[in-house]
Amino acid sequence: MTNEDLKKAVIGLLQKNARIGESEIADRLRSDPETVARLIREMEGDGTIIGYHALVNDELAGNGEVRALIEVQVLPERDGGFDRVARAIGRFREVCSVYLVSGQYDLRVEVTGETLQQVALFVASRLAPIDGVQATATHFMLKKYKESGFSVEKDEDYERLKVSP
Repeated sequence: MTNEDLKKAVIGLLQKNARIGESEIADRLRSDPETVARLIREMEGDGTIIGYHALVNDELAGNGEVRALIEVQVLPERDGGFDRVARAIGRFREVCSVYLVSGQYDLRVEVTGETLQQVALFVASRLAPIDGVQATATHFMLKKYKESGFSVEKDEDYERLKVSP
């Protein structure tokens, strides 16, 4: 296995389970733990791996925070495109993620707040006034079914609806 193949395989395993140990990764990939440990340290050092986190079922954890996806239309700048606005938005503590996307809107921003009103106030008073922001559309997340490839709900027995003529 080439170093690049090993790197991709290690990343794949860590994305599925960030708690997997270096020795287990090495076993699965038929490599030695020292090589895997060195590779992980290198990827952490060069920014390939930027962090680890737990995926949490908010309902079971009692997390009452409100999440919203906000589409942001931006007037691109001559030399920087969307970068200045995207970085400015990313500095707010309420912001979980910022993506440049295709379509009618330019940025997709995920934010959290304690209430619907708090998120709406964030959009109106902090996000919309940023120089270059032309329009926003806020979509509140009502229920999470799947995140990062993992189903949030326990598998429920599927029962076909009974329809009678």
